[in-house]
Amino acid sequence: MSDIRVVKPGQRDPGTAQTPGMTRVAGVSAATCGSTGVWMGQFTNEPGFRSSAHHHGGVESAIYVMSGTLRMRWGDHLEYSVEASAGDFIFVPAGVVHQEINTSDVEGVVAILARGGQENVVVNVERPEAAAG
Repeated sequence: MSDIRVVKPGQRDPGTAQTPGMTRVAGVSAATCGSTGVWMGQFTNEPGFRSSAHHHGGVESAIYVMSGTLRMRWGDHLEYSVEASAGDFIFVPAGVVHQEINTSDVEGVVAILARGGQENVVVNVERPEAAAG
């Protein structure tokens, strides 16, 4: 029989794949509670943060924005863009190169992140457009 687990803030695992400038911590994962079919965590970024362009391999991602406003850019040249604020969900298909940007110079972004599996892959890619826009 499996037990229900509660993972307290101090038990979150920072040993996840990272994108420079963004902090991801696992809440539900193999390491924190023995999860095998889902990965879920929290990410934060500072005011004015801009991630590098990256993708997550064959894993879909879902994001729930708790606070702040997050601009998501994607496409071969990061030519597409949407903004999500507190209360919004974002779906990122597997393999899609994207970039997260905190649109505020004052407020940080806090969001919950879920992935459809334990593969916490982060593949950073070169996109000159990631430095602009």
